[in-house]
This record gives sequence, structure tokens and C-alpha cells, in this order.
Amino acid sequence: MAHIEFLDETMRDGQQSLWGMRMQAGMALPVAPLIDRSGFRVIDLAGSSLFEVMIRTCRENPWEGLDLLVAAMPRTPIRGGMRSNASVTFGVTPDALMDAWMRQLNRHGCRSFWIYDVLFNIDKMHRLAKVAKEFGSEVSGSIMFALSPVHTDAYYADKADKLSASPDIDTLLLYDTAGVLDKERLTTLVPAIKAKSRGKPIEFHANNILGQSAKAYLDAIDLGIAILHTASRPMANGPSVPSTEIMLHNVELLGHTHAIDKSTLPPVAEHFEKVGKAAGFPVNQANEYDVLSIHHQIPGGMTGTLKAQLAQHNMTEKLDDVLRETAEVRRDLGYPGMATPFSQLVGIQAVLNIVTGKRYSIIPDEVIQYAAGFYGETVAPIDPDVRDMIMAAPRAKQVAGSPPEQPTIEELRKRYGTEDDDELILRALVPEPDLKKMREAGPVKWDFPLLSSTELDQVQRLMRIAKSPVVQIRSETLSLDLRRPGT
Repeated sequence: MAHIEFLDETMRDGQQSLWGMRMQAGMALPVAPLIDRSGFRVIDLAGSSLFEVMIRTCRENPWEGLDLLVAAMPRTPIRGGMRSNASVTFGVTPDALMDAWMRQLNRHGCRSFWIYDVLFNIDKMHRLAKVAKEFGSEVSGSIMFALSPVHTDAYYADKADKLSASPDIDTLLLYDTAGVLDKERLTTLVPAIKAKSRGKPIEFHANNILGQSAKAYLDAIDLGIAILHTASRPMANGPSVPSTEIMLHNVELLGHTHAIDKSTLPPVAEHFEKVGKAAGFPVNQANEYDVLSIHHQIPGGMTGTLKAQLAQHNMTEKLDDVLRETAEVRRDLGYPGMATPFSQLVGIQAVLNIVTGKRYSIIPDEVIQYAAGFYGETVAPIDPDVRDMIMAAPRAKQVAGSPPEQPTIEELRKRYGTEDDDELILRALVPEPDLKKMREAGPVKWDFPLLSSTELDQVQRLMRIAKSPVVQIRSETLSLDLRRPGT
């Protein structure tokens, strides 16, 4: 029997997969102390995409929100995450800015990090891990899993060997964005990775897109993995990870031990269910097994993006065509792993191919950058005919002739007009007009004002059935007049 540790994904992958990173600090703050007392090994929280969405969509200062949540959870290490070579942009971010981003997250209290790169630029991952060690933080080197003819056990064993060679890497993270790992593949993959891990613990994160990730977690335990990524039930499953509740149930039935205080879980789940319903976000999701998902391997959150893009062209009925085309584009481009930024690049190219009716007639700059090697060496060669079409695109010569620059941190501070690296990162992430709107919106709210209550539920129910233009409610503590528009 094993002692299983749990890493909480409620406020990072859970809300990223289900809510599109729109969980504001006040939505989580009321139950953050409960999550902190639950006994999780680590609580995952921060990432560059969260910062962008908070600024541009929610008009909330992400540094302020992060500080509030970190202060509310002093017992548990808080995790931040980043790609090795980019922040929000689908392009390439200068190394100096990535180093500053790592340092600022540490200065704001993050003490655990997962670093990933779908094309495995190991030197950049090691460099960021060394920066994190300036603060004594834990670092997990991520092994982003994908199914393809070239993503073999030997391929991943080689990456595990190179990642674990750094003394700054504390754990390896097997990350299955598409939820496609099953017992057959795990039985050979996990031993291959363990053999090259230098004894470092292995974490497992599998998005439950096919509905089989909870079983994969149990299979992984049998193979010696003892750190699982889960989320509070309303924020779990579907495109998110398995729920903490079901995995605790499962590991207990199988005789394993854990350190989670289960009494804290129901109020946390109840809170996020109420927040999700009040905000109009999905909760309590479940997916059916769809073989097409194995072919395209699009992460759950990306499906919504593709639907939105098709809706702009009044072509929502073409979603299945786009998903099939995504599988073809992925093969054309040398089987990149389907995580940011490549899930977006492949998916957007597939949409353009379907919308225009002619494959590769329109090619985004980022696909040209990928073909030019700006992101790193591709896993497999790009199809020669497709590569020729990409490099013949109208903007190909200009884009390919402008490799990513590497300014110093001093040059970046001068460019963005600030010596404050918190501010530098915000200015580098989003345009100034968005920052202006964020500042005009005022300080971060400490709670979510639209949460439902018994009284509000009764009023909403009454308004649905009331026919009168005016409704008056009177009680000892309440006096309320409701009028329909125009009365």
C-alpha cells in the first residue's frame, strides 16, 4: 500500500478548463482558508494566462488578487506555472522577461512551480528552475504527453533523463492534456520514465476529457506514482482533472493512505458550485468517451475557442470537420504536443483550412514561426509539401527573417518605462488601454456579489411566475419593490 499525496487544481486547471481562467480572487477567497487546511501537498494557482484574463476580461489586478489568495493560504505551498519560452503570447518571450516573471511570482509568495515546454527546450527549463532556486522553491519539470508515432517511451525516457539531471528539478510531472493515457500505455511509459528520473518523485496530471483519467490515476499508483492532481468536484471532470472526492474514495477502498481532511471538502464544493451557477459558468461536468478526441487531442478548453471562431463565420455545424482537420494539421506539422501554444496554432490553422475551403491558403504568423524553428526543434519533420506552402505564404519571408529578440532586463525596463518588475510584466502581457480599464475598475473585490441565497432564490422564483408589473415583498427585515421595465 502507498501513501498518496494530492495537489489541488481547483483554482488553476479546474477553472482554466471549465471557466476559461475567469475565476476572480473574490470567487475563491471565502474558502481559500479551508482549502489551505485540507492537507494538500501543493495548491496550484498562478499562470500567465490567468493574469491576461484577469486584466482584459475581469478588469482585476492579478498581482493584488494573487497576494490576497496567497495570504489566505499560509500553510500550503502555492504553485505557479509557466512555459519555458513564452508568457501569454503565442510567440516567444525574451529570456530576461521570463526570468523576471519567475522572480516576481516568488516574491509574491509562490514556492512551487511547474515548468513546461511541449518541444522540450530543456536548457530553458533548467535556467528557469535555477532562478526559482534563488528563493528555495520546489520545481517540477513537466513531461507533456501526446499520442503519436514519434512520441515513444524512449522519447519520454530521454526527456526524463535530461530534466532530472538538473539538481534544480525536484519532481517530474507527467502531464496528459488530452486524457488519453490508459493502462496499456502507462504500463510501459511510467517504468521508462522512472528508470531515468534519478529517484525523483513523479506527479501525474490527466485531464478527464475521455472519462478515463480516474482509472489512469489508479493504474499509475500501481506503477509507483504517488502524487495526483485533482480538483473540488464542481471544478473537476469534463475537460478538467478527476475530482478529489472520487480519488479519495478510490484510494481508501484500495487500502492506500492520504493526509486530506475530508471534512473541509463539502463546504468548498458547495461554495464553487454556487459561484459557478451565479456567474453562469459550468460546474459538475462529465464527458463521454469520444474516439475523435484521441485523434485530435485538443485540450478541453480549446474546444470552446474553436466553437467561438466558427460562430464568427456562421459555421458552427462544421465543428466535427474542424476537429478532423485538426488531426490532419497536427500530422502535417510533425505531431506537436497539443498544449499551449501548439493546440491553439494547430486548431486555428484547422479552422482557417475549413472556413476558406482551401488548405493552407491563409497561414498565421505563428505557424510560420513554428516552421522557422523559433519555438525549438519539431518532434518530427514537417510534411515537406506543407512546409513549402507555409514558407511560400505572403508574410513568410518577413516573419522568418525576424527571429525572436533577446533584450536585457534593463532594456526591457527602459522600453516599457518602469523600474517596477510587477508593472513591467503587466505592460508586457497586455496593451496599455486594458491596464487603464483595469485600474479604473478599482481594487479587487473580496467576495463575489452575485452568490445566490435562499432569499434571492425565492425572489427569482417569484419573478418567474409573477404576472403583475409590480411585485412588493415585505417582512420584518426586508422591504423590496420590483418593477418590470416600462412600469
